Amino acid sequence: MVSDTEPTLEVRNLRTHFFTKAGVVKAVDDVSFAVRPGKVMGLVGESGSGKTVTGFSILGLVDAPGRVVGGEIRYKGENIATATDDRMRRLRGREIAMIFQDPMMTLNPVLRVDTQMVEAIRAHHSVSHKEAWQQSRDALGRVGIPSPEERLRAYPHQFSGGMRQRVAIAIAMLNRPDLIVADEPTTALDVTIQGQILYEVQKLCEETGTALIWITHDLSVVAGLADEICVMYAGRVVEHGTVDEVLDQPAHPYTRGLIGSVPSRNRRGQPLTQIPGMTPSLLNLEPGCPFKTRCPDADAVCEAEPAITHPAAGRDVRCHHPVTAGAPLEVTA
Repeated sequence: MVSDTEPTLEVRNLRTHFFTKAGVVKAVDDVSFAVRPGKVMGLVGESGSGKTVTGFSILGLVDAPGRVVGGEIRYKGENIATATDDRMRRLRGREIAMIFQDPMMTLNPVLRVDTQMVEAIRAHHSVSHKEAWQQSRDALGRVGIPSPEERLRAYPHQFSGGMRQRVAIAIAMLNRPDLIVADEPTTALDVTIQGQILYEVQKLCEETGTALIWITHDLSVVAGLADEICVMYAGRVVEHGTVDEVLDQPAHPYTRGLIGSVPSRNRRGQPLTQIPGMTPSLLNLEPGCPFKTRCPDADAVCEAEPAITHPAAGRDVRCHHPVTAGAPLEVTA
């Protein structure tokens, strides 16, 4: 384990672009953050904001025509952005794990679940088949799968979508990795099971010092799970800080719009607050602030690229007009 003062993962000025026939898509453009042992970083934003591509970049899973074109991904001080395929294969599963939004990206449809889980353990640890099987059974029980011994002998197609996702989560947690990247892993699960999964991952982080990046659009999950939040928009981090600071006193108009869209924030009988417009295309993005066409505070200054400011220690905002603390949450069409 690394020390408490050294980040498990530090992403510095990451840029991941996709080179298409129509042009260059800057899916991730100058993203920086750090996650320390035992801490949870929430990566939030709308679909298309670059959250998932950031996660894939960390694991070295970006396929052509995309590639990491700049920046560093430092895992325990090692820049794995330039690591060889062999090095990344040794890291994945044992030290760094990913929970995909689609569980079939983890599961092999033609192998029984016990075969896949036992192999995942024995590939990285010198344990007997019996011990690995028992660990697999216990892992399924922790994620709420009933009759785990019977379920271990089943094939993925014999599970519901939600149960397949729980198996994928159990596999990611099997080897107690130092870093887990979770891409919307509880979206397909009911609220009861979701709560159980969140409890287990929090427990894992506290007991083993696992650092967790939780990618989601659900602010209610992040509010109860994360220590820090990075809000992404158009491939960039527009606001970063502790979960309490960002949710209680959001400074970027986009963050305020996301929070205002949560149903609990609206008075009974009133329509939901919504952010006007659509997320811009990342293909040939116009210069200036990418949120300017949807922002109620946009003016001529926003035609220029906003710099990152630091209104407080550990707080970052990329905006020409950051909202002052205490202003009411409101985004108008």
